[in-house]
Amino acid sequence: MSGYDRRVALITGGAGGIGLAITARLKADGFRTIVLDQAQADPTVADRSHEVDLTDATETSAICTTLSREEEITCLVNNVGIVMPAPLDAVALEDFDRMMYLNLRPSLICAQALLPGMKSLGGGRIVMNTSRVTKGKELRTLYSATKGAAQAMARTWALELGQYGITVNCVAPGPIGTEAFWRNNPPDAPATKKIIESVPIRRVGTGEDVANAVSFFAAPEASFVTGQTLFVCGGVTVG
Repeated sequence: MSGYDRRVALITGGAGGIGLAITARLKADGFRTIVLDQAQADPTVADRSHEVDLTDATETSAICTTLSREEEITCLVNNVGIVMPAPLDAVALEDFDRMMYLNLRPSLICAQALLPGMKSLGGGRIVMNTSRVTKGKELRTLYSATKGAAQAMARTWALELGQYGITVNCVAPGPIGTEAFWRNNPPDAPATKKIIESVPIRRVGTGEDVANAVSFFAAPEASFVTGQTLFVCGGVTVG
C-alpha cells in the first residue's frame, strides 16, 4: 500500500453520545469501524465492538495489540472521556487519577499499539476529541487538564509522525446537546436558555457537528493539516 486511505477506524468510547455519531459518520465515509467502550456499540454502525475497561492499561493494551494484528487500522479516534465537575477546593486526588486514566492514558496506549501498522500501511490519521474547556471554564479543573494535555500531546505527535504520513489533530467541541447535556440542562430551564443565548449560532451543537469535523481530519484530502485544533463550538471561543 502506498499512501493513506480509509480502511479501518478505531474509536474509543464510540458506543454512545458523540462517539456514536463519530462511528456512524466514519462508517458512512467508507471505514470499517471498531469500537472500544464499556458497552457494546450498535451493530449497524460498528462493524466490531469490544467491551473494555479503558482505565485498565493492561486490558486496553492487550485488545489494541490484538486488533493491530487482525485489522488494517489507519485511523484512531481518541474520544473516550468523562466530566467530573468540581470547584478547586473540592477536587479529590482520587478523581485526578480516574480522569487521567480514562480521558488521557488510553490515547497513548492505543496510539503506541497502532503506530507500527499505520507506518507499514503508508500513513494514518489520529484525531483527539478534546473540548473548548481548554480555553477556560469554571468547575473543570480536572477535565480541562486532561483535554489540554491531549492537545499538547497531539502537537508533539504531529511533529514526530508527519514523516510517516500520519497526521494528528484535535476536535474541540462545546456546548454539545448530548443526552448528558440535556439531562443536566433541561431545555426550558433559564440556565439552559442562557447557555444557548451565549452561543453566536444560537443553538447547542450535535454529535453530528463534531463527527463532521472528525470526518474532515480523517479524510485522505486532509494530508497537509496536522497539529491543529478545530473548535466546534458555534462561535463560543471567539472574542
